[in-house]
Amino acid sequence: QFTTRVVSCHAAELRPEGGGEPVRGFQVVLEDTILFPEGGGQPDDRGLIGDVPVLRVTRRGPEAVHFVPTALEPGAEVLLSLDWERRFDHMQQHSGQHLISAVAEEMFGFKTTSWELGRQRSVIELDTPVVTAEQVEALEKSVNEKIRDRVPVTVRELAADDPEIETVKSRGLPDDHVGPVRIVDIKGIDSNLCCGTHVSNLSDLQVIKLLGVEKGKKNKTNLVFLAGNRVLKSIEQSHSTEKALTSLLKNGPGEHVEAVRRLQSSVKLLQKNNLNLLRDLAVLIARDFKSKPAPRQLFVLHRKEGDSEFMNIIANEVGTEETLLFLTVGDEKEAGLFLLAGPVEAVENLGPRVAELLGGKGAGKRGRFQGKAAKMSRRGEVQALLQEFVNHQN
Repeated sequence: QFTTRVVSCHAAELRPEGGGEPVRGFQVVLEDTILFPEGGGQPDDRGLIGDVPVLRVTRRGPEAVHFVPTALEPGAEVLLSLDWERRFDHMQQHSGQHLISAVAEEMFGFKTTSWELGRQRSVIELDTPVVTAEQVEALEKSVNEKIRDRVPVTVRELAADDPEIETVKSRGLPDDHVGPVRIVDIKGIDSNLCCGTHVSNLSDLQVIKLLGVEKGKKNKTNLVFLAGNRVLKSIEQSHSTEKALTSLLKNGPGEHVEAVRRLQSSVKLLQKNNLNLLRDLAVLIARDFKSKPAPRQLFVLHRKEGDSEFMNIIANEVGTEETLLFLTVGDEKEAGLFLLAGPVEAVENLGPRVAELLGGKGAGKRGRFQGKAAKMSRRGEVQALLQEFVNHQN
């Protein structure tokens, strides 16, 4: 917590991170702040000003701008509270990135070109087209050894014209930077220009897990990692999944993969058999209709199980020169598929109206109009429309 004063408060809008309508609120500048504004690959802090939640913190020149939903009085003394769990997570991931980047460059000459601290995992972009599994394993082993060595992490400030700055790693300063330059040192391992928040000792990282690599931009590789509490949460989640699978599959964790493979093979065989049965059923339905002594001009059929091929087989077997067919598959109270088949002119005329009644979309050619139906419960209205059309033709 930190006591400070409100300098200014202006009405503003905030665009949510996930998209959507802007949120109305206020931009507040304080005399000083303990909330980190987003930057340098690290997301912003969250917290409270009094009892008012801070929804976003951004940087505007040398100022941190706090977006809040409620106006605050300029000049008022306020208590600023930090969301420590979020801050400590960001500290672990950011210090973890410095450590991984430094060791990757020392061991293999892989330079870091950018990084991103994500909500679930973090990614370091390395300036190399390939990182082997053996290199990932060696890198993970090395960074965790340094965590166990309890190496101190310190922060110092240098004047902007200090020649020592030239010896420190940097991706450059922002164009609007003024004042001293901040250096983060991992003793004997790394020295880096950085505005972010960090742990004070590598032991605070607990552990680092490298999840592997992904193809990055041209000639670059993305290294995915977790640090600290995120590793523990990942293990907890994996263990919960493992317990659930053990219960469902009735075998131990070591047999899960093989059990799923067997299930997949079984499902494929069942699907194939089911498809063959549906085809045979479609042929039988069509032949039964055609065997009736007085052929009907309208044939309507609904079946919960089926697909487009099932409906088209029936239409092919019945023949559509004289008969109008209205076929549907799917749950009667939900969405499904439909097919209108028959004389070309009749289908061209009725198809769009059928789709409209069913709240769906479709397309057709050569006496077939088929598509998706959102309101299968309105099949009765379609049948009434078609019956009226047939009666009118007679």
